[in-house]
Amino acid sequence: MKVSVEISMYPLREEFCQPIIDFIERLAKNPSVTIQRNSMSTHIYGNYRDVMDTLDTEILNVLEQIPETVFVIKLIGTDREKANIHVC
Repeated sequence: MKVSVEISMYPLREEFCQPIIDFIERLAKNPSVTIQRNSMSTHIYGNYRDVMDTLDTEILNVLEQIPETVFVIKLIGTDREKANIHVC
């Protein structure tokens, strides 16, 4: 089953940029998932288990280093990687 995830990371500290960049770069190293970045969130596409295993590993890594981090995650059970999005 293909899924699409939108994730935003908010480290609650003054030095917040580098941890976000590091998190996204680690996600992008996994060849089993596809990553699209924008200024507000990161989109992750792939098979459910690959996406969730990647997120599980990398979110745990962040929380062990910076427990005061908030993640906002949206998940849909379809492949939206190449979807045409129409905004009303």
